Amino acid sequence: MDAGLANTPREQQFGSDRIKELVAELEVPFDPSVIVWRVTNTAKGEMRGQVVPYADPRAYTDRLNVMFTPAGWTRKYMVHTSANFERAKDKKIVAKVLVTCELIIFGLGSHSATGEEWADNDNAATGAEAQAFKRAAACFGLGRYLYYFTGVWVDLDERKRPKNTPRLFGWATPQGWRQGLRLGREPNGEPPDPTSCADHRGNAAQSGWDTSGEDMNAFLGQIEAMAEPLGRRLYRGILKTVARAWNPSDIRDADVIRRVLVQMQSAERGLRRLEAALNRVGPEAVVPTLRSLGLNSLEQVDRLEILKKVVLAAEEAAGLTH
Repeated sequence: MDAGLANTPREQQFGSDRIKELVAELEVPFDPSVIVWRVTNTAKGEMRGQVVPYADPRAYTDRLNVMFTPAGWTRKYMVHTSANFERAKDKKIVAKVLVTCELIIFGLGSHSATGEEWADNDNAATGAEAQAFKRAAACFGLGRYLYYFTGVWVDLDERKRPKNTPRLFGWATPQGWRQGLRLGREPNGEPPDPTSCADHRGNAAQSGWDTSGEDMNAFLGQIEAMAEPLGRRLYRGILKTVARAWNPSDIRDADVIRRVLVQMQSAERGLRRLEAALNRVGPEAVVPTLRSLGLNSLEQVDRLEILKKVVLAAEEAAGLTH
């Protein structure tokens, strides 16, 4: 071997202490300037939408290039399509484009992940590729913090775009993260300051809650808007379990309202994950899990804890776990 090649990135193997340092640096949030807020859900009959933050794949490649140089990492893609099957939401027969990305950081290791998109989407391959790359990067810690966000409700304009973007939590910024801020706690171990997670209108974005009458009514409206996406059984089940109430308007405690909404938002995300997994393997994949829980069908799921078990079973069957 040429002596000049002996110390190329492909030949280096980082020690355990250096690996810990690199992973810690990969976990640092992106600069807020590269974060974009995407509308994932809208309130029926209202100009309100639920937004979540995400970063373009270029933010991921920039971080990797800065930390390891362009020669210090690489990625490989494999593209294939599924067989045609009936899409749940519109009963259309269509295939999926599946892209698997293997992300290799020389001296650190490699991770693989799969992204998917409906084949009738003009940008199916591009979308699935970006999703796969970001999921693989998250296995190293890069961008993983973005998965911690629940949706934030904001006003939308006539084109269904956010009128104002929420302000990021302190722990979701490079400066806050390096100061020791993390989700659910401050450096001193105390709960986060509610004012640090307010959007530009002053409403609580996630964990900070204004208990004024106007904002309480807004939160109750968000809960009521969850009835359709969750379905009657799960919606009523969360209300009963968390609030011991059948109607959101019967809840008088602000903390209970917060817990109900958080659980419903989590359930909504779980249902989206479940749909993605079942679109790949079919509903029969979760029949054993349902039976072990004493249920005959998905329509009988009425608690978040049960939904989580079903989602994990479906994702495992679909090969979406890492």
